[in-house]
Amino acid sequence: MTDMPPSSTRTTSPGADPSRAGRLGLTGLALSMLTASLGVSIANVALPTLAHALDVPFQAVQWVVLAYLLAVTVAIVGAGRLGDALGRRRVLSAGLVLFALASAFCGLAPSFGLLIAARALQGLGAAVLMALTLALVRETVAAERTGAAMGLLGTTSAIGTALGPSMGGLLIAAAGWRAVFIVLVPAALAALLLIRRGLPAAPTPTPTTAPRQGLDLPGTLVLAFSLGAYALAMTRPHGPDTAAFILLGITALGIAIFVAVERCARAPLIRPAALREPLLASALICNLLIATVIMTTLVVAPFYLSHTLGLGTARVGLVMSVGPVLSALTGLPLGRLVDRGDAGLMAVAGLAAMATGAALLALLPTWFGLTGYLAGILVLTPGYQLFQAANNTQIMAKVPADRRGVTSGMLGLARNLGLVTGAAVMGAIFAAAAGGNVTTAGADAVARGLRITFATAALLMLTGIVIALVGRRVAERPASAVRSRRDRS
Repeated sequence: MTDMPPSSTRTTSPGADPSRAGRLGLTGLALSMLTASLGVSIANVALPTLAHALDVPFQAVQWVVLAYLLAVTVAIVGAGRLGDALGRRRVLSAGLVLFALASAFCGLAPSFGLLIAARALQGLGAAVLMALTLALVRETVAAERTGAAMGLLGTTSAIGTALGPSMGGLLIAAAGWRAVFIVLVPAALAALLLIRRGLPAAPTPTPTTAPRQGLDLPGTLVLAFSLGAYALAMTRPHGPDTAAFILLGITALGIAIFVAVERCARAPLIRPAALREPLLASALICNLLIATVIMTTLVVAPFYLSHTLGLGTARVGLVMSVGPVLSALTGLPLGRLVDRGDAGLMAVAGLAAMATGAALLALLPTWFGLTGYLAGILVLTPGYQLFQAANNTQIMAKVPADRRGVTSGMLGLARNLGLVTGAAVMGAIFAAAAGGNVTTAGADAVARGLRITFATAALLMLTGIVIALVGRRVAERPASAVRSRRDRS
């Protein structure tokens, strides 16, 4: 990415429109992100009702969530590349139409099997939404407002996460489980209307704009197959087993084949050289690590709050909503802060805050109980939002315009893989530290599991800081060498 200007350069993005149309476009992007986020969170609360209404066991009904997440994980990079090839506004519009239709099919599904199929289609639409909202920011706002726009998208994503359970509960009580899917139809259509009115049909052509490339269908299919095998391995209902290891072996083989295919492809889905670009490589790894830590809070918190602190279900839900609500409140202000400073250093500061928050979660609950737990969350969550806004801003500012879609998809993929990996790996660490069976573990055992799991999370964040700093230093080295040669001449 050394062919792009540094993030400190403030220029107006091609196609960015500060007028009413530009604001409509940004609102449409934010609503798209909100809709995709609601697609996950609003369905979680419906699982018990669905198990009863459709007469399926709990292990099966979890596929209402898993089908959506698997589809997003498998398709998100391909969706970004499709946007680069065919036009990002056009593909985002098609994704919103697919999401709306799939949501309607979910609400009308007469059987459990058809509901799962519709949820997978909904996930494919969500993959487009998640991949292209970030990519379109540079075509919607001026460069000096990119951080604020990224913060706004983080805010709406957090609002979707926080709003989903309560909205879903109200809809189920008032109109039944089908309403939690039907309500997503007007949300997607409203986003579509705003996108069509507020975004330019295509970026303003410039002399340096690269021609659009074709689609890499073989690479897309091999990557999707490999990611699907990995996600299935990580979501085995009873933990690691023979099937999980077979799936991991298939994943490794698939990735090897993917690399070989990409080296021979005329227009590769992911250029092998891109993964050697230090800033992008470090950003992807850090994105995976921070998502792993965020998932840790979702895996550990319910057991600690109920088993160790003795909170009832309603209070557990209230405490767990603190993180998403705080994310919603801090996303936009932190995004504006990113616009005023060095995005790379801000990303490192976000990782440092997350490391501090994870360390506090490992230590303070032992002494202060619920107050200590909340103190850790109050540090961890803004750190996450700061990192997301800064990391997305610095990467999307440097990537060439014809690769924004696939790069945004890669960032989304790293996040999703982190969530999937966090649920499996950090959940296993928590269970082992608590004595093996978390559901029957005593209060002290669960507290011990909390300490060990969040200490591990703090180490992951310290690793992320090192990776980010090394990536930044390596990326700056060529520019320094050029300046040195110029000085000598």
